[in-house]
Amino acid sequence: MTRALAAAGLLLALAGCSLLPQRTPQRPPAQRPAPGADTARCLAALDSSGARFVALPDRIYAPGCQAMGAVRIDGLAGDRGTFQLSGLGPVACPLAQAFAGWARFGVDRAARQMLGSGLARIETMGSYACRPVAGRGRMSAHARAEAIDIGGFVLEDGRRISVKAGWNGASDQERAFLGTVHASACKRFGTVLGPAYNAAHADHFHVELGNGSFCR
Repeated sequence: MTRALAAAGLLLALAGCSLLPQRTPQRPPAQRPAPGADTARCLAALDSSGARFVALPDRIYAPGCQAMGAVRIDGLAGDRGTFQLSGLGPVACPLAQAFAGWARFGVDRAARQMLGSGLARIETMGSYACRPVAGRGRMSAHARAEAIDIGGFVLEDGRRISVKAGWNGASDQERAFLGTVHASACKRFGTVLGPAYNAAHADHFHVELGNGSFCR
């Protein structure tokens, strides 16, 4: 009896000192953190607008260059259907939300009322780009996926209205249409730059949320 008790005590001591093999507890699989409250609200609002999009993981590419709370937009809703976008990369959700509203109420409706045809596609020249503002030291809003460049619009009847050709073009209708969508952009975005600003913007509209109201 004494030997049996001594043996049992030795086994317990060894287990307590971790000399006997023990099972390693399994860790739960890593999960992607839930988006912040502001981003979650923005995604919900974007979804309710009828936009087709995919939420993207947060990315930091380089100092000053990032895409946080960004989405990839596959389509936007108009009054009578959806329309496509080309050339667009990651877009910060608040900008995507403002862009969706402008595209529907400022572009699609203007096209129907002024040109007699709905919008089929918005042609962009990109969104995210890790670069500074041309001729300046500070980083562009493009470096944060907070700006979009728009080069033209394609209508359901096949017509294409480009900013470069139409801003000072021969067609009164096209000039009026581009002037209207530019003015409506100024009501939704903090910064809007177009051909009237400088030669670098002769072929596109630059829109970004910004903190103020700068429209040229």
